[in-house]
Amino acid sequence: MNLTLHEVANAVKAQNDISKYEDRVLGNIEFDSRLIQPGDIFLPLKGARDGHDFIPTAFENGAVVTLSEQEVAVPHILVDNTEQAFQDLARYYLAKTAVDVIAITGSNGKTTTKDMTAQILATTYKTYKTQGNYNNEIGLPYTVLHMPDDTEKLVLEMGQDHMGDIHLLSTLAKPKLAVITLIGESHLEFFGTREKIAEGKMQIIDGLVNGGELIAPADKIINAYLPENQKITRFGADADLHLTALYEHKDHLSFTVNFLDETLTIPVPGKFNATNAMIAAYIGTLEGVSPKNIKVALASLNLTKNRVEWLKASNGADILSDVYNANPTAMRLILETFQTIERNPEGRKIAVLADMKELGEQSARLHAAMITALNPEKLDLLYLYGQDMLPLSQLAQEIFPPERVKYFRKDDEKDELENMSQALLDDLKPMDQILLKGSNSMRLAEVVKKI
Repeated sequence: MNLTLHEVANAVKAQNDISKYEDRVLGNIEFDSRLIQPGDIFLPLKGARDGHDFIPTAFENGAVVTLSEQEVAVPHILVDNTEQAFQDLARYYLAKTAVDVIAITGSNGKTTTKDMTAQILATTYKTYKTQGNYNNEIGLPYTVLHMPDDTEKLVLEMGQDHMGDIHLLSTLAKPKLAVITLIGESHLEFFGTREKIAEGKMQIIDGLVNGGELIAPADKIINAYLPENQKITRFGADADLHLTALYEHKDHLSFTVNFLDETLTIPVPGKFNATNAMIAAYIGTLEGVSPKNIKVALASLNLTKNRVEWLKASNGADILSDVYNANPTAMRLILETFQTIERNPEGRKIAVLADMKELGEQSARLHAAMITALNPEKLDLLYLYGQDMLPLSQLAQEIFPPERVKYFRKDDEKDELENMSQALLDDLKPMDQILLKGSNSMRLAEVVKKI
């Protein structure tokens, strides 16, 4: 972060006289006092604890100034609201650096598309991206203010929990390119309908710079929110961008697209990932990355952990782990992929599905509707875990032999996660293939680690 103390104070409209403090170049800005290094600026935020309580610790660790909502006995920049000041500082820094911003949101696939896009751009430009899940009103400005000084392309993931979240992030970041990967059912609990989710996601255009471009799915649900006089590129079957061929394999995909002559390969399964890679390849093309570099970057992908990945069980069985998050669209897609790939010789296919959270009043119906994604001819065992999976387990026993469906409770009275883990260990054979999919809070990552 190449900013001076006085520059920061001016950017956030300091309410105190900062001329008495030496104007020096600052290090990083941190909201965790334990991460402070000598020369840093501290950002006290209000959460479970008031960050102002940790100002002394931050200075003990080397902070030279702090933002603050109150007068304190150390060098400080007085503001009404430290979170707002943090966002204002990120806006200022983006304007100062004039970095090109690529913003990506979506109910599913945004992290993978972000990783793919950044890896393609990094072949040609100094590129930085959202780290981990830092995609909200705190994480996005943190990403901006932590990018290397020589960054040319900044790939920002934008998350949405409530209406207005994407508007805030887009108007802060002012992207050159804005991407919506998918309109699914994530956070139905807060939005009520898929149409409202679409409305919220479409706010990504609110901060688009003049001449900017929106890349969005050919899903009619967003048509009502499309603006006039805006460059829009749609993707999907027969849309502006589309796959012209797709070859699915257990651990990789090969495909062609309508805007490149190359055959592209990615080292991950799931035809939905071909769409994500197509979007990333198109962004690379817009930004002048050569077809050769696009091909090489996609072939050597390094994706954020806990997205779709093949692992090996301790006994040699194949694990398809997709345990970071879940919604009905994502669960259907991974089930389709898992049931399509070729079986191991003499091996079985086992699906472990856990509750999908934040679906609100429609949760029971959406979980039960997953029955249409399960094929008894392609799945040998079905493990279902969680309170919301109970209706699906009852329906599954009508189309599967009852002994092939195993249900494990997770409610206020009982949690059978350990029982399920042990049952899997007992059931799993070396030639089996096992899929695990559920919301992060259902702790399937622990099951993956155990088996």
